[in-house]
Amino acid sequence: MTSPLVRPPIILASRSPRRLELLVEAGYPVRVVYPAESAEDGALPGEEPFEMVARLAYQKAADVATRVPSGLIVGCDTVVECGGQILGKPDDENHARQILKELRGRRHRVLSGLCLWEKARRVAPLTRVAETLLEMDRLSDEQIEEYLASGKWEGKAGAFGYQDRLGWVRILEGSESNVVGLPMELLEEMILEVQGGRMK
Repeated sequence: MTSPLVRPPIILASRSPRRLELLVEAGYPVRVVYPAESAEDGALPGEEPFEMVARLAYQKAADVATRVPSGLIVGCDTVVECGGQILGKPDDENHARQILKELRGRRHRVLSGLCLWEKARRVAPLTRVAETLLEMDRLSDEQIEEYLASGKWEGKAGAFGYQDRLGWVRILEGSESNVVGLPMELLEEMILEVQGGRMK
């Protein structure tokens, strides 16, 4: 029988308002500590997308761990991958346009690395990766321009926000919260693992 989840206070090592919203909505007490920008550097040569998000989630948690005395730190990093190409957050509207044209009519994956670092305990941090498969409609140039004009693409991996209920992106397999920015199901599994280890 699985132990019930006790929602512990979380130190969120992220600048994402969507991750904070997801945690608060789920009933977690949350304190946000921004990781250093150097902890959020992009891909290394030859690095696979799942390796990159796991590394960046770990780096964010590790950076914040140097600045807090105790607590359960959660680091997360999310990218969109399509045809082997990593599509992060767009730099500007032009870049967002390129990303959406790359994704339209195609299947793609949202990958999130998640790291749990319990500072007070001398145990290795847990790091896992969640994957969600999606498909985007074959958008017309006009639809893309209309979405770009809304500004909703800003700050979002893959240049779109699934939480905006766009109607032209569908989840085929995996977690919806992962697409929004934090895989809540995986987080709960990892917290149970940490809590179980504490009780041994």
